Amino acid sequence: MRRVTPALVLGVTALLATPFTAQASPGHGGGTHTDSYGTKAVYQPEQDSRSYQKVPAGFTPVFTENVSRHGSRSATDGSDGDLILALLDKARAEGQLTAKGQEFGPKTKALEAAMSAIGYGNLSARGKEEIHDTAVRTAKRLPALFASIARKKEPIDVVSSGQGRAVDSANLYGAALAGADPDLTSLIGATRTDKDLLYFHKADGGAAYREYIAGDQRLATTLKTLTDQPRTHRAARDVLRKLFRPAFVDRITAGEFASVGTDVEAATAVYNLYAIAPAMSGESPGGKGWGMDRYISAADADWFGYVSDTEDFYEKGPGFADSDITYRMADVLLDDFFRKAEAKRDGTSDLGAELRFTHAEEIIPLAALMGLPGSTQGVTAEHPYTYATNSWRGAAVAPLGSNIQWDVFRKGSTYLVRMLYNEKETAFKAGCRPVSKGSTFYDLNELERCFGRTASNG
Repeated sequence: MRRVTPALVLGVTALLATPFTAQASPGHGGGTHTDSYGTKAVYQPEQDSRSYQKVPAGFTPVFTENVSRHGSRSATDGSDGDLILALLDKARAEGQLTAKGQEFGPKTKALEAAMSAIGYGNLSARGKEEIHDTAVRTAKRLPALFASIARKKEPIDVVSSGQGRAVDSANLYGAALAGADPDLTSLIGATRTDKDLLYFHKADGGAAYREYIAGDQRLATTLKTLTDQPRTHRAARDVLRKLFRPAFVDRITAGEFASVGTDVEAATAVYNLYAIAPAMSGESPGGKGWGMDRYISAADADWFGYVSDTEDFYEKGPGFADSDITYRMADVLLDDFFRKAEAKRDGTSDLGAELRFTHAEEIIPLAALMGLPGSTQGVTAEHPYTYATNSWRGAAVAPLGSNIQWDVFRKGSTYLVRMLYNEKETAFKAGCRPVSKGSTFYDLNELERCFGRTASNG
């Protein structure tokens, strides 16, 4: 366990005087104000494939592999709805609801009923559509590859974490590929489970990480100081005052209903319902959305989005600059990417594609390990994580349905790799040299050098 130093306390405390700066995002409630949703942000491809760089002359696609987070889902349980509904019931009995508070109860019950109907933690209609459409776009981007796979009868391996929403995403993706090219149907393998690879935070390889989350004093102190600060309590009051009359908000804040929830817990429940609502848009009345942005201001949504991002940043992402405990366990997944590409190059595999389906707990540390955009900057005790000083955003790093894809191209004995991150052409980390300045194509041998792979670990 790390010792909490005076520098940590002073450094984190200094943040309290630092103005909060949310990343600019147009609109609120219209689907474009994405930062405030954190890792519950719904998926949108970040680049049109028509704007991709041309494949270098003479190279043809021979293999593709990905790792994808499951699609949009319902909340994992009904605790947020239960908490806020209990407070709403108490306030209603005393005539302490605002007009919006009177609206919010029925709307929350309807949203909770919709989530319960599909099953807590399961894919929503939007999530199924996200995965289907991502697969179809993959097929359209690489028609020559999939035609070759079908002609050569190369198998397509599909693997998941074994968790329901990841398994469902894998099956939907495979079915969409088969729908796009029926000749692939018999080549797409049944979805298999590999917990060590795609649920590593809960597998044996994540033991040290779990000890860190459970017992690291520096982590605990930092998170408490950053999240439980006066700004959080002010935002909580702002949220609650939309639903409850001032006197009732005062009682919540004073702890009268602590057995139900504190002021911050109650406001967080409202925020969580706001954040999950876009993922459940397909289940809303008329498919027009739930309108949860009516019950939380843009500024307060931004703040609670920051609080959520802070926890994910320190617990799953770049975290403290002097430690890689939050992301080194993702090496098993990066290693698998290399092994599959190398096996194709070396002629020891006949796979045409490798498709993996997992969770934010795997995508976020993999992004940090690979040095993907937004995941390159760890922090110190003196300069903790803030939106104003760090580009890491959960909504950009690992939204629902997020994905990382490597496409492998061959010309003679040379193999090139192009990486797509949420379907955007993305450079590999600093120090990796593309085939030409500004190119998004990298020689596989160069990537092995850049990532420190050798004959003994490759």
